[in-house]
Amino acid sequence: MANLGNPKETIEILNKYHFIFQKKFGQNFLIDTHVLAKIIKAAGVTKDDMVLEIGPGIGTLTQYLCETAREVIAVEIDKTLIPILEDTLSAYNNITVINEDILKLDINRLVQEKNNGKPVKIVANLPYYITTPIIMGLFEAHVPVDNITVMVQKEVADRMQSGPGSKDYGALSLAVQYYADPYIAANVPPNCFMPRPNVGSAVICLTLHGDKPVKVKDEKLMFKIIRASFNQRRKTLVNGLNNGTEINLPKETIAEAIGELKVSPTIRGEALTLDQFARLSDIIYDKIHS
Repeated sequence: MANLGNPKETIEILNKYHFIFQKKFGQNFLIDTHVLAKIIKAAGVTKDDMVLEIGPGIGTLTQYLCETAREVIAVEIDKTLIPILEDTLSAYNNITVINEDILKLDINRLVQEKNNGKPVKIVANLPYYITTPIIMGLFEAHVPVDNITVMVQKEVADRMQSGPGSKDYGALSLAVQYYADPYIAANVPPNCFMPRPNVGSAVICLTLHGDKPVKVKDEKLMFKIIRASFNQRRKTLVNGLNNGTEINLPKETIAEAIGELKVSPTIRGEALTLDQFARLSDIIYDKIHS
């Protein structure tokens, strides 16, 4: 029976093991059972699922996952939490805890070994400083995944689902939307965590596309163009691409490519849709290889 998820139980287990929060790991443990239930619901976890949890902490969310999933693999970087997890998860026989850095773990191999390469669900309460590298790492490694349901900083969740023209729109928005359909399932105030973070959080569910919304000749080139477009947001698209080191073409050729897109020559990158970036990428690809 899941017994964590409230301040009293959390404090008891932390005191029992004399646990000290480590800032370098960005540790903020959930202490709200309603939020935990929302995460499970957003992820759509069933008894048919294998779930990969990133950063289980003391096992609060892990207990809920063990109750609802067929199998749970929890990856925790902090070795001081391993004995705590052995204690809090001792009632469950469908959990494997791995003491490893998720960024160094071969997740494709793990999914192959543990789930015969079939898609898994990923659930995490992510440290804010490492949210983007983890999510982009999962996408770029093409790990077989149904969906990724994560607790992130509210500002990051807003960026993931924002569209052209908004202040939150950027390279992360485009990358997430290229790989997945983002949906904010819940906003979570600071008082739902121990210790309290300084900012609000949100639960966002990223359901991976079966087929990508756009097709491009060179995926890496498209993301080079996207990054260069947003590195200097105030500059026009032609100047942003020309000033960056990613696109090795004369300014006139870049301007010509943007002209072929049939948009204003003074347009900024933040005004382009994912589809327009894909088309621009193919135009530039042809010019590079002509």
